[in-house]
Amino acid sequence: MDLDALKTADRYVTGTKQTLKAVQAGKASRVFVAGDAEDRVLRPILAACAEKAVPVSRVESMDALGKACGIKVKAAAAAVLLPE
Repeated sequence: MDLDALKTADRYVTGTKQTLKAVQAGKASRVFVAGDAEDRVLRPILAACAEKAVPVSRVESMDALGKACGIKVKAAAAAVLLPE
């Protein structure tokens, strides 16, 4: 679990919809998914990551991922974005 990459990233997106969009657009360099998120929620993101060869890191919980993103709510997924 390398949440430091997320905590120190200049640009990132949080949430399943924004993460999926970033991966599909080729803008994500790394994706983080919560281990306690529902499979049906993560399945499209994991499939897109496999297709685009984006590395995926699993985080123990949605709470931990939300905190790493600096938000006060839980997060199922987040993506570090490539530099512009």
